[in-house]
Formats: sequence, structure tokens, C-alpha cells
Amino acid sequence: GDSKPINPVLHIFCEGEKTEPNYLNGYIGRFHSNNRLLKIIKIEATKKNTPRELVHEAINKKILALGSNFNKDVFWVVFDRESVQKYPDILHAEAHNTASEHGIQIALSSVCFEIWLLLHFEFSTKPFCNCDELIKKSKFRVHLQSKGITDYEKGDKRIFSELTNDEIMNAKINAGRLKEHNKECSQSDYPYQQNPYTDFHILLHDIDVFVEKITKPKTKPKIKKEIK
Repeated sequence: GDSKPINPVLHIFCEGEKTEPNYLNGYIGRFHSNNRLLKIIKIEATKKNTPRELVHEAINKKILALGSNFNKDVFWVVFDRESVQKYPDILHAEAHNTASEHGIQIALSSVCFEIWLLLHFEFSTKPFCNCDELIKKSKFRVHLQSKGITDYEKGDKRIFSELTNDEIMNAKINAGRLKEHNKECSQSDYPYQQNPYTDFHILLHDIDVFVEKITKPKTKPKIKKEIK
């Protein structure tokens, strides 16, 4: 019998063990519940936690996929900027260059993923040195308290479930606005040299498009036969 064609897969490698995967799982569960059946969005289990290592892991996975003719698979790597002391620009540059050479997409948040969460509630262009500073010196905690989360901890499973669809939409719009703002105001074109920055919304958009492409039945255009 005919073997069914294998669907392409969108693979996501996250630096954060809980926060980003929890958000992504929540998003996919809410908007693409058919993924359980299809298994076309896959958040990969990884122990890697530096941009370079994550990019290399994605490349290795991609090479394996190409060998199996899964050449329609898509690969995303998700990580934070963190402080320059902790991870200098030259290493980010290397991760970005290697990724683009191999067709690996990057979703970067600067200075941390919490900027993406903050954008659900407000548009902000204020830079922060590190994640602690963002949590302490922005309205981050106040916003979460309004959702009944009084003790924010990374990886808190409640975070996504408390967000409304409107707030998620708001974050996407605000992240797009921030990108435009950075284009005009930032001294650098490189995302890892911009603060604040996030392109997490582009990953979510890619997930939406990817699922839609596979789940929407392909209708062939009707061609009218000419009578000769």
C-alpha cells in the first residue's frame, strides 16, 4: 500500500527549560489543538543553554532531517540576550551568522524573555541591564498581580493560561512596534545589540502559518477546458 506522506515539522530549541516552552506549549494548545494529533510543531528537549550550542544542535538535527528527505522541516532557536559580561557580542554574532548560513531561524529577546511578557500589557522601549532589573524596575510585577500572580517565578505554568487572546494580540502588535522603533532609533542593526528587543511574535506567526499550510486542504484551481 501507499505510505502516507510525512508532514514537515517545525522544530523549536529553547534555551530556557521552562518559561519559553511553557509559553509555546500554552500557545500551541490554545490556538492549534490539532497539533497533538499532527505532531508538526515540536519543542525539542535540549540540555544546551548557550546560543552557539543551541544553533549547532539545530544544525545537526537539520542535517539528519535532510538525510531523511525531511527537507521541508523548519528550525527555530529561542534564547535571550542576557548581559554582555555573561555572553559577549562576538559570540552572539557567531551564533547569528552560523544560523543564517544554515537557514536556522532565531527568536531573540533582549534583555530577556520577560520583555515579551511585558509587551502583553504595555508598549515599552526602556532598556534594562538584566532580567532582575526588568522585573524590579518596570510594571512587570504590577501587571502580573492584576492576573492574580503575586510571586513571579520563571517557568510558572500559570503565566500563559492567565493571558487573554487580546493580550497576546497586543504583545504581537507591540513587538512589531518595538521593531520599527529600533529600526529608527537603534545605533545597531543587529538584534543582539538592541535593548529592548524581541522577535518572539515572528516565531508565533511562523507557527500559525506552518500549521495552517498543513491543515488547510489544498484545493486545486479549477481550470476551464477550452473547447476546440
